Amino acid sequence: MEELTRLIREDMKPALGVTEPGAIAFAVASAKKHTSGEVKHVKVALNSGMYKNAFTCGIPGSARFGNLYAAALGAVAANADKGLQSLEDITREDDEQAARMVEQGMVEAVLDHIGSEITIDAVVETEQDTCTVRIRGSHTNITEIEKNGVRIWSAEETARGKVRGEEREEVPKIHKYTLHEIFTYIKKVPEEEIRFIQEAFSMNLELLEEGLESGRAVIAGQLLRENGGERISGDCLKTAQLLCNGAIEARVLGLSRPAMSITGSGAHGIIATMPLYACQQVEELPEEMLLRAAALSYLITMYIKEYSGKLSAFCGCGIAAGTGMACGLAFMKGGDEKAIERVIRNMASGLTGMICDGGNHGCAMKGIVAVDAAFRAVDLALQGVSIEEIHGINGRTPEDTMRYMGLIASPGMTGTEKTIVEIMEQKG
Repeated sequence: MEELTRLIREDMKPALGVTEPGAIAFAVASAKKHTSGEVKHVKVALNSGMYKNAFTCGIPGSARFGNLYAAALGAVAANADKGLQSLEDITREDDEQAARMVEQGMVEAVLDHIGSEITIDAVVETEQDTCTVRIRGSHTNITEIEKNGVRIWSAEETARGKVRGEEREEVPKIHKYTLHEIFTYIKKVPEEEIRFIQEAFSMNLELLEEGLESGRAVIAGQLLRENGGERISGDCLKTAQLLCNGAIEARVLGLSRPAMSITGSGAHGIIATMPLYACQQVEELPEEMLLRAAALSYLITMYIKEYSGKLSAFCGCGIAAGTGMACGLAFMKGGDEKAIERVIRNMASGLTGMICDGGNHGCAMKGIVAVDAAFRAVDLALQGVSIEEIHGINGRTPEDTMRYMGLIASPGMTGTEKTIVEIMEQKG
């Protein structure tokens, strides 16, 4: 199996609801597993991206939203063994019990620091024990567990025991590849090797249907009307808007179907795939072309996100996944490697400043903007039109351009992140 195939396979994961509430619940549930007795207090300390993204985000199976309720549900009923789908089986009774915990002041969620790298410190205090679980780098990557003041597990010590004397790899694997090498892989990788990507389309379509049937997804309803009441119409752009942003809306509302995530985000995974699926269906293109385009989309998304950080002040869904999707779309329309380079420059010049103000209903609006921008960027690029490398944050190479896009987010928008969180807290 190609290394790039392995990177995609390892990164694709089902995620129920917006990823951050699930990660908070997972962290708390993981700490609770090591305690005995009735829970007395729960505290989560979060980096700004985690804190912001879950701040007004819907929670699957719950009538509530936000950090406090995600943490409370983690203590009440989350199943840590299910990772980002830890909240899959909560009941109405669980939801009410979690609400009582919040009302009684038993749950605390604090902003630990401004930063794009994921950090969660979850502390569960019971009648008998206190346990702290620390997560770093990705949503479910537990690095340390401490019980009653004693460290009982450490990822660093475990890794040291397995790999002696080997230094941590500093360059992300995806950054060892050039666009030329990625494009060559996309054209040559055996179709059966990437067929697993098909699961993303079916999962995200089921999420869309959940939203349309719920009656709560007002944007999806409007996009459906604009598409002539059809899931798949003769209009590629309108179909793409519906399939993509209807699914995103269902996700941020906290409905009960998972999305297929990439780079730890369901919305990234939806944007990276669903507009491509829409165009493949409308234009009746071979499934093989769709799979290759989606693989390209995923890899470009991953390339940019490794520079920006997992959670930052810019909208990775629109910018990173939007750019990945635009590259995939250009590939489906017959674009060569030079056309893909033009697409990347067009997206970098047009969309890079979009902010992330948390996982919320506004994500669907940002998705609408990203899909429009991607289609326009591709149309121009296929006609040989693009913003040239001398302008703005475009680089001399596509790799430089993607790196600069990421740097705008981290460290570039650290001050913006602080301001966004302050505004959200003022609304309170």
